[in-house]
Amino acid sequence: MTWDGPLIRRHNTALRLGLLAVDAISAVALFIVISLMLFGDGWIAAWRAAGFEPSAVIVAYAAIWVGALWLHDLYRLRSRWSIRSEFRDVLRADLLIAVASFAALFLFKLPDVSRRFLITLFVVQGIVTLASRVSIRLTLGALRDRGYNSRFMLVVGTGPNARRFADRVERRRELGLRVIGHLAIAPDASAEPGPPAMVGSRAVLGTLDEIEAILHSRVVDEVAICLPAEHAALVEPITRLCEEEGRIVRIPLDDLGLTMPGGRVEEFDGGPVLSLVYGPDRALALVGKRLLDLALGAAALIILSPVMASVALAIRAIDGGPVFFRQTRVGLHGRPFDVLKFRTMVPDAEGQLDDLRERNEIRGPAFKLTDDPRLTRTGRFTRAASLDELPQIWNVLRGEMSLVGPRPPLPREVQAYDLWHRRRLSMKPGITGLWQVQGRREEDFDRWVELDLAYIDRWSIWLDFKIIVRTIPAMFQGR
Repeated sequence: MTWDGPLIRRHNTALRLGLLAVDAISAVALFIVISLMLFGDGWIAAWRAAGFEPSAVIVAYAAIWVGALWLHDLYRLRSRWSIRSEFRDVLRADLLIAVASFAALFLFKLPDVSRRFLITLFVVQGIVTLASRVSIRLTLGALRDRGYNSRFMLVVGTGPNARRFADRVERRRELGLRVIGHLAIAPDASAEPGPPAMVGSRAVLGTLDEIEAILHSRVVDEVAICLPAEHAALVEPITRLCEEEGRIVRIPLDDLGLTMPGGRVEEFDGGPVLSLVYGPDRALALVGKRLLDLALGAAALIILSPVMASVALAIRAIDGGPVFFRQTRVGLHGRPFDVLKFRTMVPDAEGQLDDLRERNEIRGPAFKLTDDPRLTRTGRFTRAASLDELPQIWNVLRGEMSLVGPRPPLPREVQAYDLWHRRRLSMKPGITGLWQVQGRREEDFDRWVELDLAYIDRWSIWLDFKIIVRTIPAMFQGR
């Protein structure tokens, strides 16, 4: 068990990286723009005449500016962020660099460096940095208020500790966490006459006996266990259930002084919280995975657009409309979304499914039929070549899917899952994955899930690259 802080690193990693990138880019851009304004087209020669290589100075300035902001904790997630505090700390960082710069000019006797340039740069840099940071935070806050990039927390407990912890989480809007409600202790395990209908402004969704049903019927990313000490024995079975399903567990330790293997104690609003993360917990790498999805997804959309246009025209000419097929699938922790594919079947394919179930080639809740009579003329080819999957790149760019991940299941499949199957929902579904390159011919659904769980447990960006590389020949070989 290790100490770490502040709480929920994965929730602010993207914000920190975004701020750091914007600060560095603005420093580089302002240095160049102000040099052009003051020295004209010969600004590079002017810096060299003063004894400096422009590229080295620009990189050094950007690094020093980011470092100064870092020293003033401007990349930490603050419990009480305000524009006033941001202005104060940006001003301090600006003054620190200004004083250090002019002191260095005096000590090293560098009269050729333009004082006018430095004063202009430091003033404009402070204004631009403050404006960009406030804009980023307000924009992210507004998006999260509308439900974008939000994560959902279920609080187990209805007592004062549970209420205080949920209130603290909801006050921290920048975390992107939303408390969906509370679970009361089951009546037979509590002295309370019955669960209250509300805890503050939040609903009581049921009792602890119903936790599995609620996890399966609601989108829940994290479970906070806020029980009094006399009910500490209930913590272990709750965490075991969450481990089976890949949910993050948070346990405030203000009153529950317990330890659990694999836990990390983090600080949140001045209090310790035990975090149990079941699944990939490399926040920086997960941000890298998302950036990879955006970069490769956008590139693939551009490069493959002639192929996609040809497929669309062929479907329209040979089979008629519609060209695209939309179907509800289940994503990360039960989030429903509409997957987009090229249509490969007749329009009433779903209505014919019941008549074909006895011919299912898969043992388990999934359905697969190699010689499916519902396939259209173009559908047989596009499925064999996996071209029908290409529109899912749009789902990747929207953040509903990843390039690599578990296969996105249908809601009816998820309803038939065994408990251990549900952990495959702890990562975004992907266009390709281990099951596509290793087990697509496999007839046992449990084997598909084992491959998905192996991917989740072994996940890294390098593994994603290897799967993408293996997917290309698998497509051409019809596998």
